[in-house]
This record gives sequence, structure tokens and C-alpha cells, in this order.
Amino acid sequence: MGADTIDRMSSNPITAAADTVPPVTTAPSVHHAHLDLFAVVCLIACCALWGLNQVTIKLVLPEVPAMLQLAIRSGIAFLLVLLWMRHRGIRWSPRDGTLGPGLLSGTLFAVEFACIFVGLQYTTAARSVVFINTSPFVVAIVLALLVPSERLRPLQVVGLMLAFGSIALAFGDSGSGGGLLGDLLVLGAGLMWGLTTVVIRLSALRTAASELTLAYQLGMATLLSVVAAIWTGQTAALDHVAQWSALAWGSLFYQAVIVTFASYLLWFWLLTRYPTTKVQAFVFLSPVFGTLFAGVVLGEPVTILLLVGLAGVGIGLSLLNRRG
Repeated sequence: MGADTIDRMSSNPITAAADTVPPVTTAPSVHHAHLDLFAVVCLIACCALWGLNQVTIKLVLPEVPAMLQLAIRSGIAFLLVLLWMRHRGIRWSPRDGTLGPGLLSGTLFAVEFACIFVGLQYTTAARSVVFINTSPFVVAIVLALLVPSERLRPLQVVGLMLAFGSIALAFGDSGSGGGLLGDLLVLGAGLMWGLTTVVIRLSALRTAASELTLAYQLGMATLLSVVAAIWTGQTAALDHVAQWSALAWGSLFYQAVIVTFASYLLWFWLLTRYPTTKVQAFVFLSPVFGTLFAGVVLGEPVTILLLVGLAGVGIGLSLLNRRG
């Protein structure tokens, strides 16, 4: 979650839908000039839910393999989004100009989450929280090269350099656990997330309903993760589905229904009722919650260097998100 997500929320997924902040592509009609107590509580709750998400993924990897977990989670959320779109009367037509970019963004999204799910087998959730936030810098660099109006100003360059230095600091912190393969996979996920955002920003998806963009992403994630699960033999875990623990079922329910569906819809609603910039400011809480939950729930080492790296990334993202 970061500046690229914020751009998507203000002008255009995660999910994203990645545990990520959901995409918003339509301009909101604000009903309140300031955040009230209800909005603040909802925003903090959303960020806490997203921060816990990677922890819940890692918790049940021994029971539900990565690609199978991704397939189940994406499939359930995809069906719920389709039902929601039908309820809201949102049409999905291949002739509206979104098919090509929708399939491309969906493929990038699927690869992103595959990297996260597999990467969490080889690195800690606490480290992954830091490395996934490379996505805003991918967006900033690519858009600066492709779109003249997106050229970086000096303060944004400082933010970019600070964040990259912080990520390098966290990457070299052997005391926080993890492994090279897992870290690289999560960094790859950040790259995919950033490229997904670029596709959305530069295509018809920019003005499409956010639910439609989310549907493309979840649909492709379901399809590709099912293929990957079959190809890698992970569907064999379904033979023991009756023996899955309550924790496994709870994690899948949490990922699909609570995070990918319910919290995203709540976020959409908040963006249509309150000032976008004030809502966006809360997304920086998500990696903080993620690191905290990883330490408390999983017992992962949260070192000073990792915390410094996290803080540096947050400050860098804040500077990068400054607008003239």
C-alpha cells in the first residue's frame, strides 16, 4: 500500500485489491467536509484488517498451499463482487474498452499475489510488509517516463531516494529473519502491483467503476491460480479438506469475505462520503499494523533496522505523494 494506491483511489485496484488497498476509479461525491468519529474508526479498522491479512495467509500455509489458498480466496471474493455488481446495476461489457487493459491488469494482479503467497513461505510477514511498498516507486518512475505531467519534483525525488535507501536497509537486515528468495518474490509482487496501477492509470479502466476493475483482477487471479494449483499438484490438499482446522477456514473466510469484499466496499463508501485526501492519509497505518501483527501473532523478529526501514518508507511515500 502506498502512493500508487493513493493515486488509484483518487483518480481511478488491489486490491486491489493486496492486501492491498482497493481500487477506486470514479470520482467521489463528498457529503462531509471533515472526518467524524465514525469515519476515523472505520478507516483505522480497514487498515488494521489489511495489515493482518498477510499474517493470516502465512498462518495457514502448512494446511492450505499457496496457490490453492489464492484460488479459494479469489474465487469467493469474485463471486461476491459479481453479486454486488448485479445488485448495483453495474454492467460488464466487452465492448466498453476495458477488456484488454482489464485482462492485462488482472494478469499482473494474479502474478503479484502469487509472488506474495509463495514468497511468504520463504520470508517473514514483517519483512514482506516493507518490501511490498516498493510499488509506489515503480509507478512514480514509469509514469514520469511516460507522462510529462507526472514528472517528479525535487521533493518527490528526495522521497524516492529515502524510501529506496530504507528498503535497502531492511533488505540487508539479517536479524529480522526471512530469506533471499522470499524477499525477491515480495519485491517482484511490488513491481507487479506498480505495473498494474500504471495500466489502470493509462487505460479505459481509469474511468471505469472500481468494482469492474476489481472483478477483472479477481477473475484472472481465480483462473490463473486454479491452473497453477493443478499444475503444481496443490489441489491434492483438497483430499483432506474435511480435516482442515477452524483456523484454516477462518483465514480463508477472513481473506475473501472480510478483507477482499467487505472492507473494500466500506472503503469505497467512505471515499464517496468524505474528502479523499483525508481518507487517503490513513493508508500509511496498514504497514504499521502489518509489522505489529507479524511480531505479536507470528512471533517474528521485529528489529530496530526493520522499524527504521518501515519509517523511512512511510516518510518517503509521504514525500512522493506530495502534490504541487
